[in-house]
Amino acid sequence: MFKLRGHHLFCLLGYRGMGYSEEYIDNMTKLHQTLRNNPMTLIQLVKGPDQLCEKYPNSGKYHCQDDNIYERDATILEKMGLKIGQILRWKEIELRVQKYVVPSDIQIVCETCSWRSYGVCEEGIQEIHDGKGLRKL
Repeated sequence: MFKLRGHHLFCLLGYRGMGYSEEYIDNMTKLHQTLRNNPMTLIQLVKGPDQLCEKYPNSGKYHCQDDNIYERDATILEKMGLKIGQILRWKEIELRVQKYVVPSDIQIVCETCSWRSYGVCEEGIQEIHDGKGLRKL
């Protein structure tokens, strides 16, 4: 079982092998590939830093504790009808994306995210809507 915070549910949809450091990329890639290859993997939703944050580089301000990030987590969970502590399979998260999320939500929900300008998260959401699952890296 993996522990993930709210906004990382969207980050995984848009993940294309880029990140903050080699260690972060390796960690994110392993998780992404696990979920892609086994969508029945269990996810526990957590408040605050999760298993992806563990590999965030220690270079100045710790982004994972920023108030804006907590707000984004809460907004995404609320949008998808999910709660902190809930345990569900990645496939169910994909089904909730299909039901409750549209690509243009990224422009509002993730307005302050530095990765938003790449457009990959919108693409990832659209691929979930198209029944493709997570993109092969």
